[in-house]
Amino acid sequence: MNKVKINVEGESREYSAGTKLLDIAKEYQKNFEDDIVLAMCDGKLSELYKEAVEGNVITFITTKETCGNEAYKRSATLLMLKAFYDICGARNIDKISVQYSLSKGYYCTMKGKQTVTKELLMSVKKQMENLVKQDIPIDKDSLSTKEAIDLFAKHGMEDKVKLFNFRRSSRVNVYRLSRFEDYFYGYMVPSTGYLKYFEIYPYDEGFVLQLPVKNEPKIVPPFKPQHKVFNVLKESAIWSKMLEVDTVGALNEQIAKGRINEIMLIQEALQEKKIAEIANQIVERGNVKFVMIAGPSSSGKTTFSHRLAIQLKVLGLKPHTIGVDDYFVNRENSPRDEEGNYNYEILEALDVEQFNKDMTDLKDGKEVDMPTYNFVTGKREYKGKKLKMEEDDILIIEGIHCLNDKLSYSLDKSLKFKIYISALTQLNVDEHNRIPTTDGRLIRRMVRDARTRGTNAEETLMRWKSVRNGEENHIFPYQEEADAMFNSALIYELSVLKQYAEPLLFGIPQDSPCYLEAKRLIKFLDYFLGVSSEEVSKNSLLREFIGGSCFRV
Repeated sequence: MNKVKINVEGESREYSAGTKLLDIAKEYQKNFEDDIVLAMCDGKLSELYKEAVEGNVITFITTKETCGNEAYKRSATLLMLKAFYDICGARNIDKISVQYSLSKGYYCTMKGKQTVTKELLMSVKKQMENLVKQDIPIDKDSLSTKEAIDLFAKHGMEDKVKLFNFRRSSRVNVYRLSRFEDYFYGYMVPSTGYLKYFEIYPYDEGFVLQLPVKNEPKIVPPFKPQHKVFNVLKESAIWSKMLEVDTVGALNEQIAKGRINEIMLIQEALQEKKIAEIANQIVERGNVKFVMIAGPSSSGKTTFSHRLAIQLKVLGLKPHTIGVDDYFVNRENSPRDEEGNYNYEILEALDVEQFNKDMTDLKDGKEVDMPTYNFVTGKREYKGKKLKMEEDDILIIEGIHCLNDKLSYSLDKSLKFKIYISALTQLNVDEHNRIPTTDGRLIRRMVRDARTRGTNAEETLMRWKSVRNGEENHIFPYQEEADAMFNSALIYELSVLKQYAEPLLFGIPQDSPCYLEAKRLIKFLDYFLGVSSEEVSKNSLLREFIGGSCFRV
């Protein structure tokens, strides 16, 4: 029998020709604490059904790594769908939609003759557990785009039909679990036996499929309802249906029909209406002096602050915007992370004492010399910018820690109105494939940093992990404490950002540690038809990233 020589995890090995990566992974599993679900084969991400060939260099990927965790989540979604169809029967299901991320899980809804009840979910969970015990292979077929369109039309999955009508590639990968067939954006685990960790909870009109996070891949985190975030997402979903754009395929369809300018105008009007509603809430409170705005990176906090200020002026107030970043300590005094890099994401990176002194003085009617942080020199500077609050004045303060009362400990809570802003993408690839909100924000940041800071896409991708860790630790835990929430995602934005982001991503070399992530994002953007930025309004949140804003951000 023929043999092939390969390198596995730094060891030279010899295997029979035709040996699958899965068989090699099982041999090496004892060396890993977490389950091996994918492999890096000659620098390319690979599923384990592939065969090893002469000269392969192979390393394994577990569920503790981002791409491994994502593969687990996709596969668990397939498992859940299969169980629903087994229990309810295809005739009783019109559509199951994986709508958005909620409390480390996926909020899903089902339409059809069957109603979502606790009893049904218990039966579905039991069937999922049965399928896990059977360790059924998750098979993969490559179909022509025409064959895929015909297949999903037969299954009544119209979102996928719309998606593939605009597909540039001639082939589509279709996954099969027993007789259940579906399309997923990304790789899968080899079989159902890997999918031991999940929980399913009834919530609102649907249910939440709760799954492990990469840091603890064998533990299902407790379900903690995020009612305020959920209501914002639900409101955005209603907007999407009103615009007839809830998936990428539907967006592409509207672009092809020439409706994109109308969609842009309606989306911008909806956001302006929401900002006006928040301004009214602030005024109705009566005693607010400090509007505290927080949100993760690239949420559009700066533009939102300017637009909120305009709405407050309409209501008779005199707003002044303050960036908490201007209170960074001098760079030589900045704290560092575990890798020795400056850590600007934690509260200790700010001069909290000076911030509180200045805010208290302003509240008491004193004139304050306001700082400006110079990001080039790493110094806080004073350039004679004075501020003094009168009776109708109100401060709009923007920064990642603004929902944390430790930042503004000296200010009475009754004087503060807290706003959480994030780009909570309401658009999905199709009914079963979510667009992570982090992807939208990452692409926004990449485009903005290249334009305003001379930072290339590789540098942005390298820093993203640190940024995300800061968000998880210092922003997300406080989001439910907000008095109001604002979704800054624009339903059309990825079609506009595409033309800016793609050249940046193509510029990342193959030997870069970010190359695979760049390749993933390029593939993701390929789903979208491109749209010119000319019709994007000058006060749009999107202008903060692509340039041309009337607010000069």
